[in-house]
Amino acid sequence: MPQTPLLDTVKSPADTRYFNLSQLKQLAGEVRAEMIDAVSVTGGHLGAGLGVVELTVALHHVFNTPRDILIWDVGHQAYPHKILTGRRDRMRTLRQGGGLSGFTKRAESEYDPFGAAHAATSISAALGFAVARDQKGEDNRVVAVIGDGSMSAGMAYEAMNTAHETTKQLTVVLNDNDMSIAPPVGGMSAYMARLVSGGGYQSLRKLGKSMAGILPRPMQEAAKKAEEYARGMVTGGTFFEELGFYYVGPIDGHDMDTLVGVLKNAREIKDRPVLVHVVTQKGKGYAPAENAADKYHGVAKFDVITGQQAKPGSNGPPSYTRVFADALVNEAERDPRIVAITAAMPSGTGLDVFGKRFPDRTFDVGIAEQHAVTFAAGMAADGMKPFAAIYSTFLQRGYDQVVHDVAIQSLPVRFALDRAGLVGADGPTHAGSFDIGYLGALPRFVVMAAADEAELTRMVATAAAIDDRPSAFRYPRGEGVGLEIPVNPPPLEIGKGRIMREGTSVAILSFGTRLADSLRAADLLAARGLSATVADARFAKPLDIDMLLRLAREHEALITVEEGAIGGFGGFVLQALAEHGALDRGLKVRTLTLPDTFQDQDKPDIMYAQAGLDAEGIVRSALNALGTQGAVAGAIRA
Repeated sequence: MPQTPLLDTVKSPADTRYFNLSQLKQLAGEVRAEMIDAVSVTGGHLGAGLGVVELTVALHHVFNTPRDILIWDVGHQAYPHKILTGRRDRMRTLRQGGGLSGFTKRAESEYDPFGAAHAATSISAALGFAVARDQKGEDNRVVAVIGDGSMSAGMAYEAMNTAHETTKQLTVVLNDNDMSIAPPVGGMSAYMARLVSGGGYQSLRKLGKSMAGILPRPMQEAAKKAEEYARGMVTGGTFFEELGFYYVGPIDGHDMDTLVGVLKNAREIKDRPVLVHVVTQKGKGYAPAENAADKYHGVAKFDVITGQQAKPGSNGPPSYTRVFADALVNEAERDPRIVAITAAMPSGTGLDVFGKRFPDRTFDVGIAEQHAVTFAAGMAADGMKPFAAIYSTFLQRGYDQVVHDVAIQSLPVRFALDRAGLVGADGPTHAGSFDIGYLGALPRFVVMAAADEAELTRMVATAAAIDDRPSAFRYPRGEGVGLEIPVNPPPLEIGKGRIMREGTSVAILSFGTRLADSLRAADLLAARGLSATVADARFAKPLDIDMLLRLAREHEALITVEEGAIGGFGGFVLQALAEHGALDRGLKVRTLTLPDTFQDQDKPDIMYAQAGLDAEGIVRSALNALGTQGAVAGAIRA
């Protein structure tokens, strides 16, 4: 454990309000050491938090949180914030079952006024808080901290475009960790930031405006533009000024003297929104993170001294993400029309592998899922074969584009939905729970789910072959089950599932990687004298109606299993059974889905057990559907 004598005295941000600059610098060093030690135990997001330690200390020192509203965009940069806001003693439960969330969470602390794990929500939310304050006649401050990566999302600009017309007091801190300031420029920028944010400059500026007011209108406009562009030439803030913000910066985000001074000045600006441009270094203060290519953005447990991460061995099956990447590269070798699109997640989706092989056919559009979808639609409309590799949870942000720009026009965009189902430590914000329902509701959309890595490879080939309508295939985080991966597999027949095991009493119809647990459930039922059929649906849309009706006809009970929310695959099956009259003869149906709640983070196997989607849960549902008499009858038949 690190030595943290000053941090030990801080129970809440109020304890820092009377610290001098020397103490604030010491506190930042101790917070950084505490964070490194805690994340070494739990794993999690490291680099972003290390980069904002000084900024976090300065913000809580200058602003009267929690009365002053402080909103962190995304949330993975908020670990230092959690340490300072009464959660230090729980930091080593981070991202674990029953522990702290890896992101900001309203239910966790009054210092988390708004939960966030997806990018670019902070300014809109902060503007909402500012308007609520104004409507209530209160005078607290509202601050949003947004990273430069999030500024690629259009939502940030939508909020900024209306902020100056909506409120007079709002501070946006742009945390820019994608550039560096050379020492001479850094010194000048700090000087200019203090100058333009201070009361003297503002008074002079107001005087200049009042004097310009007596001039003819063309000269007024000329004077205004001259002042704004003169500052823009020095500070680079003309764009933000045009959006109605008072721009201050760039300043060194690790210089506590400058940070505190500028934030105090920004706090007192009450006649227009302010943007403070802060430049930070991701991974700051921890050499292994500073030297790593990704600045230790996300890490497993690691040794603090060496930085060596305790990652699992590489002898197991490849991850589903890697299987997808290799399969797509293989398809693209044979078809020059295949292109790949990602929204700021090249390594997360495996498209870094594709990009190395086909750099001119790989497009990273930044955190802009709406644009990614319509961009892909445009390419599809002109004869290309776009694969949009987007996490299931992130595609939600582009749903209108999926409907309006892809589905209505029946354009053959192929969606590779990574992180389908539960995702463990990242919790409900990143779980891929809803795509089956929201894509399956769209006419002519082909929706597939891979039961294993071999099936995923076949579905990549199938999607490549579908050239008259949109398609999607979903697969989870983590490793495959160890099956041999086929080379150049032929496309699947659209809308056709497969029978994996024949039985007589109950039919288990699986969609996705719950197939392995469905087969184990069949073994457990057999031990009870009950014979089970197990089928892999492969397609949620179009359904294999022939196979479905056969299962309904030949079994007393039918259990559907999926890694998705209610209203998905099970709902589609019930609709089809009802339409064909298959429910009229007493068929007993149970649809197993994720629970109708947002599950907090834990190990995935524990979460699936809680959801009743493991082998034991499937058995319980089968026995419940059959009842005691059914179980006895099944045992006799067996």
